Amino acid sequence: MAVKKDSSTTPHTKNICRNRRANHEYELFDKVEAGIMLVGTEVKSLRTGKAMLEDAYARFDNGELFLHGLEIPEYEMGTHNNHKPKRPRKLLLHRREVAKLGEKITQKGFTIIPLQLYFKDGKVKVEIAVGRGKQTHDKRETLKKADAKREMQRALSKRR
Repeated sequence: MAVKKDSSTTPHTKNICRNRRANHEYELFDKVEAGIMLVGTEVKSLRTGKAMLEDAYARFDNGELFLHGLEIPEYEMGTHNNHKPKRPRKLLLHRREVAKLGEKITQKGFTIIPLQLYFKDGKVKVEIAVGRGKQTHDKRETLKKADAKREMQRALSKRR
């Protein structure tokens, strides 16, 4: 007899935007889910699915982690109290997690990159990862491996 999972225990997630260049540009190591401090018009704008993570990065300021470069366009139905599209936004993490990330990026060449922005149970979350920039030859090697894997999958699917 199969056990049916309760739908109230599985989190409901809705993807807002994804940083597609991150896997190509960076070698990613540790991924962490963080909350993000937003104002009301930013959340309303995100519900329309408009945001850009392409040039975003995280940086420490006074022991706290802030997300810079995340562009959330102004809410069209907003008033004069609308938000600034590219302001720094505080990431909400436990103190242990902030310390752990701080240790890792003190090494040369490491940075914190946001991978995706999504709603989880009605709250906006951002998935961040510690990454190191790839060089051109590493990017080519990754593309060659992906092409070889794709070709193997095609050959296997034709045999069936």
